[in-house]
Amino acid sequence: NQVIIESFITALTIFFVVIDPISNAPIFLAMTQHQDRARKRRTALEGTLVATMIMLFFAVCGAGILAYLNISEAAFKIAGGIILFLVALDMLAAKRQARKRAQSTGDTASAEVDSDNLAIYPLAIPLLAGPSAIMSVIVVNAGFAGSIAGMMTGYAALIVVMVTTGTILCMTVVAEGWLNEKITMVFSRITAIILAGLSVQYVIDGMSIIGLITPAG
Repeated sequence: NQVIIESFITALTIFFVVIDPISNAPIFLAMTQHQDRARKRRTALEGTLVATMIMLFFAVCGAGILAYLNISEAAFKIAGGIILFLVALDMLAAKRQARKRAQSTGDTASAEVDSDNLAIYPLAIPLLAGPSAIMSVIVVNAGFAGSIAGMMTGYAALIVVMVTTGTILCMTVVAEGWLNEKITMVFSRITAIILAGLSVQYVIDGMSIIGLITPAG
């Protein structure tokens, strides 16, 4: 089905951009620099699993939360689009990665931090399952509300991205010696432009739902 494929690709793109495993890779290495390779891989897998569980919870319960709070799909799409657009601006200005790096290094600098907890904080939260990622999961799956096939498509896209994220983090451990931060920054800028376009589309969709504008076509 063409619609399902297009929805899957859109959800996949949004999740990949906001979770941003490429630019999180060097931050992950800085955060786990005191660990050996085996422990780094374990931290990567545990952090990815925890982040996946958190985002699946919001994917499943997000629409129910919106209904309980009487927040319309249009309002949430517009709000989500604006927030994701701000995330894209941060990425273009390199502020998002700098802020994440500051969060991670600030926490790992203390000797009191238990290395076993790095998988949960700050890797799972807020680096992977941050506010923008959680927001995108709720927005995307709220758009699929009422369609079982659509909801399954959203879940599948999220799981594929999280499996890819865990794989990238584990590969980063192996490729630690030649990973170039400039490469990740270029990739982050490109994905930021994509995210900006998708966020504007969410605002347009929300405005069209309430009749403020007429969608093209």
